[in-house]
Amino acid sequence: MRGALNLLLTPLCLLLALPVLGVLGAWLALDEAALAVLRHQWQTVLPGYALQSAGLALFVGLGVMVLGSATAALVTLFDFRGRRFFEWALLLPLAMPAYVLAYAWTDALQFSGPLQTALREAFGWRGALWPDVRSFWGAVLLFTLCLYPYVYLLVRAALGEHAVRLMEAARLLGAPMRRRVLQVALPMARPALAAGTALALMETLADYGVGAYFGLTTFSTGIYKAWLVMDDRVAAAQLASVLLLVVAALLLAERSAQRQLRFVAGRSGASSATSADARPLVLRRGAAVTAWLVCGLPVLLGFVLPVLWLGRMLWQEANYSEFGLPLARFAEWAWASFRLAGTAALAATGLALALAFALRQRDGAGRALLQPAARVLSLGYAVPGAVIAVGILIPAGWLQQRFPEAGAAALVTGTVFGLLYAYLVRFSAVALQSVEAGYARVPAAVDETARMLGSGATRLFVQLHLPLLKRSALAAALLVFVDVMKELPATLVLRPFGSDTLAVVAYNFARDERLAEAALPSLAIVAVGLIPVVMLSRALRATPAG
Repeated sequence: MRGALNLLLTPLCLLLALPVLGVLGAWLALDEAALAVLRHQWQTVLPGYALQSAGLALFVGLGVMVLGSATAALVTLFDFRGRRFFEWALLLPLAMPAYVLAYAWTDALQFSGPLQTALREAFGWRGALWPDVRSFWGAVLLFTLCLYPYVYLLVRAALGEHAVRLMEAARLLGAPMRRRVLQVALPMARPALAAGTALALMETLADYGVGAYFGLTTFSTGIYKAWLVMDDRVAAAQLASVLLLVVAALLLAERSAQRQLRFVAGRSGASSATSADARPLVLRRGAAVTAWLVCGLPVLLGFVLPVLWLGRMLWQEANYSEFGLPLARFAEWAWASFRLAGTAALAATGLALALAFALRQRDGAGRALLQPAARVLSLGYAVPGAVIAVGILIPAGWLQQRFPEAGAAALVTGTVFGLLYAYLVRFSAVALQSVEAGYARVPAAVDETARMLGSGATRLFVQLHLPLLKRSALAAALLVFVDVMKELPATLVLRPFGSDTLAVVAYNFARDERLAEAALPSLAIVAVGLIPVVMLSRALRATPAG
């Protein structure tokens, strides 16, 4: 059974890697026409895409580094009133997709919005009272508010290992507070800081909703423009491959930082157990107020105020619009989203369980090929949805040209098959990581004991492993479900007729400047996004930092 399972899973993993190979394989068909397209892009749009994408990555990276490390240091190294509240509240912006945050803040702060209108009427002011939020700097601020929790989580975990103990040792040696924080505590978190920033930058470069709504010229928006507006698959493939190379470089940096982080944690693990006597430094008066401002503003601006504003928009739509809330249509959108997300979650979790079980076995035919194939599959989450969509459509178009009777294009774009395929490519890695974390808590001696008692592979998996992996499998399914609910780029391109999801509907309403109508699906996405945040906060409370 093990050999058959390995031989089945290896081609399946390679099939899920096909979109990436399809994008890179487009360069193999580089002819004179493709070179002309490349030269044209180099002379016209490519410098603009590269410049704005690089600028966005640079300033978002700086923002998440400063905000994430500052909040992590405050709740880990210091003690102040409300610290326990902020430990989990600082995770709340993770539930808010960047494009939903953009809709809320645009409606609140735009020139014709109620806030500016009320101020102009009250004080007799004229013109715009502040810069338009739909701008490059507005996008930088929104991405920073949405993505700083990546840095916050990893830096907090790194500082929680032994930073408080070393801070206490530095105090006894006479080091002032500034030096203790900047030269003792934060340098230990450099690998975590690099890993969290790389994750935030991958999310920034993969975004399409904010870029398209704000009119930015990034690689993601350029890919869609090349494919859907210019109808030029060669240009789309070239742009997608450039974006893929940038994301691959970020992924390598993140993996390197994670290895350093594990090395540092491993070296400090034994000594950190002796840090029970060290306690965070208590902040009072002005310092405590500063801590409240630093920790409270990201939560307020990145979650609380946007949710309240979306609720206000929803209330106005329900009470003052001509037709009220479109509850019947909302039920259709929600059902389409839940159906797709549920199917993808079950498929990804089933694949992850089978793959993790096969990787756990030390023998069986084809295991040497399965290991690298699984590692290739694990890269899928780092690939932007725009790249995956192009990578699926290119092979589908090639098959349609060669074998028109097969109906490959109709299968990919006319049914949910293409969408589910894209979701598995992008989110199977999330499920696999969760299941492998569950398997790490199951000792290998359990398997050996079962084999000595005569249990086969099927009985071992069904009667022994599955009961032990229930929580990990449930967590994997929930994470994939939430990610699919929030996914916009791939869904926007590959969805069949009549399968609009909540994310697509919210984007379409916002694009048409019907922001009040976008509030209902946006709030539904945020509500679903709170599920993994609650799970994560509970896990952090079970293992408190510091």
